[in-house]
Amino acid sequence: MGPEANIDAIRALEKQIEEGKGDIISLKRARNSLLNVSTRVPPEILGYIFDWCLFQNSFWGFEGLRKGSYNFLLVCHHWFKVASRTTELWGFWGNTLQDWKKRHHYSGATPLDLVLDGGQSDPDIPFDGSLRDAVKCRVMQDTIRQVHLVSNDHNTLTSIISSLTPDGEGSQNENIESIIWENGGDPAVDISDFFTRSRLSRLRSLELYGSIWISSWNCLASRTTHLTALSLDIDPPQPLPTMTVAQLFSILTSNPNLQKLHLSSAAIPKDAHMSTFRVQLRNLTTLALTGDFRHILGLLRQLVLQETLEEMWLSGSDPTVEDISQTLAPYMWDYFQRDARFQSRLGVYSSSFNSHISVAVGVVCAQTTAPVLERPYVSLKTLVDVPPPDVLGQLFTSLTTVIPRERVVSFHAWLGVWPPEEVFFMMPNIETLHLSQLLLSEGLLQPNPHGPYANRKLFPSLRALCLEDVIFLSKDDWSHLMTYLAHQTSDGQTISLEVVGNFPHGCPVDEIRGLVKEFTYPRNPGVEGDK
Repeated sequence: MGPEANIDAIRALEKQIEEGKGDIISLKRARNSLLNVSTRVPPEILGYIFDWCLFQNSFWGFEGLRKGSYNFLLVCHHWFKVASRTTELWGFWGNTLQDWKKRHHYSGATPLDLVLDGGQSDPDIPFDGSLRDAVKCRVMQDTIRQVHLVSNDHNTLTSIISSLTPDGEGSQNENIESIIWENGGDPAVDISDFFTRSRLSRLRSLELYGSIWISSWNCLASRTTHLTALSLDIDPPQPLPTMTVAQLFSILTSNPNLQKLHLSSAAIPKDAHMSTFRVQLRNLTTLALTGDFRHILGLLRQLVLQETLEEMWLSGSDPTVEDISQTLAPYMWDYFQRDARFQSRLGVYSSSFNSHISVAVGVVCAQTTAPVLERPYVSLKTLVDVPPPDVLGQLFTSLTTVIPRERVVSFHAWLGVWPPEEVFFMMPNIETLHLSQLLLSEGLLQPNPHGPYANRKLFPSLRALCLEDVIFLSKDDWSHLMTYLAHQTSDGQTISLEVVGNFPHGCPVDEIRGLVKEFTYPRNPGVEGDK
């Protein structure tokens, strides 16, 4: 048989194969139509099941869709038709431009949550054509609910935000409830037109991060009136001016329902200390201020905080002892005394390492035998340029002066610089002490024998001591710890001791057990009887 005959025979067989495919597909559809899930479950219920399976673990962050999320589209033609007509399934296009291109044509007019995780996107996929037109159509229909965009690509972010910006004055973007935008690259993304042209009457959460700027902050005050969360952690290009105190206060007073507020250095006015106007934040639960400590303190003095506040984070650079002692301490002392929550048993978590000092204060759980910090209501953090150890000690002491120290029952410390002994003598009711990276040296946890507190106990109420990753001056030398335990229990008081993390060999387990009520020690194969 010649080549021509072979080609004809092959073509004839291919035609039969194609015709057979159609028959097989028809037979499969007929079979699937007889399945219980197709005949007995109404389409609207089946669509609800798809929706539940797809989004039951999604919180509209940037975690991405689970692999195989839309595999139900491949089960049968009936399922595909039901899913295609269930608009709720297409209110989320995915986290990348690749996902957007696959799904945007299914969504219709269902409320849209537009999410972009730039770290997951293919940089070669452009935002243009039908995808850009679909976003613009959503703006015209006013059916966008959330816009969460994170990218290092200035051009992509600019293109998307430009498509989200209404072409003219009108009621567009009134239904947006949440905006999270982060530009991790250069140059800065200008979002001025978007806020100038959008009404945003339902916006509840606004978070701006990275290299983003607005030509006039005044438009935020006029466009946002129902915010419950505001985060401005921005780094606009220099020499653009930072926000003025009048602009910030206008935004805060325009949003009386604000519950969460986070401001970084570019959003913290340098002239806040010059203002005579004070802002009442009656519903605020979380406050976070980061940047130049002087400007933080200047702004803090102008804010009137209520007992609704649950968490406060102050993280500043280059503070001085005078900054904390003269400005922050009186303010925080007044807050602690005014808030009824701090009349109960308190826990403190303190650390001092490298050039960071932090003190977190919160109410301890009342249900536990050993006090445990339930949550940090107030966290004070300072950053200084490698100061000498005595300055670190002074700063730490100043931070602790703001705490109602007589109410502290739990103290957890990771201290590179051990504070003056008077810090702990002002906390006589500490019951639980957890120390990390503690140097086991002579005079451990005891007052200076030649000082004003000689012959007294540093922790008279102590019931439980935990040592984590202790540091030994010499190998296997537990004598300093045993000396302290003998000192602590000399009047019949009993404590429990726990040693965790890194530790040397040769622990005198039996001797230590004779000095404490209970000893918990990591199992060491080299020491018989350790437990």
